[in-house]
Amino acid sequence: MDNSVHSEVASLDDRITHILGKTVVPMFNALIETSGEHRKELVALRAGVQRIERRLHQHHARLQRLEGVRDDRPAVGVMAALDAMHGRTFEQHIAKLLRRDGCTNVVVQGGHGDRGVDIIGLTPGGRRLVVQCKRFAPYLSITSPEVQKFVGSAKVLYSADVALYVATCPFTPEALHIAAESGITAVHRGMLEEWSAGEPLKVLE
Repeated sequence: MDNSVHSEVASLDDRITHILGKTVVPMFNALIETSGEHRKELVALRAGVQRIERRLHQHHARLQRLEGVRDDRPAVGVMAALDAMHGRTFEQHIAKLLRRDGCTNVVVQGGHGDRGVDIIGLTPGGRRLVVQCKRFAPYLSITSPEVQKFVGSAKVLYSADVALYVATCPFTPEALHIAAESGITAVHRGMLEEWSAGEPLKVLE
């Protein structure tokens, strides 16, 4: 269903909800006040109408969420291009972003013997920089053991001042917690999209 159909359905829901809430329910209220004989049946009918009204409100809210921007949807444009890259091409793309943002001595070393670090370099201010790159499907997640492994490489083997874990997918909450505690910048899918579109990473400044 496209957005135009969503909008038409949402508009119809709105009109029906308005009729039920502003016309039908008040009519039942008036009938209940003036009727003694059929009061129980009218109360039951009014309750049924109010249930329908609530369901229409819920349906309308769901349609609005479907029409809105969602972070968990695969992004078009920039992210579609990144999703189509091979691992090495993705590493080169990240290196290009680093150079664009003023980093120097940027070297892509991903592969056998990289000791868990794909890119090394210096920030614009001369701090030692290391980067891990993961081009995963957007429905996967970076887990805490993967971040823990990178912490060891970045902090122990490379003595990094700035460490980036860049991924085309989300991080689990526990992985984000470990990254924050260990001084690792988790560049998740949404942040990567903004960075690729021209927004500089604050940690590199």
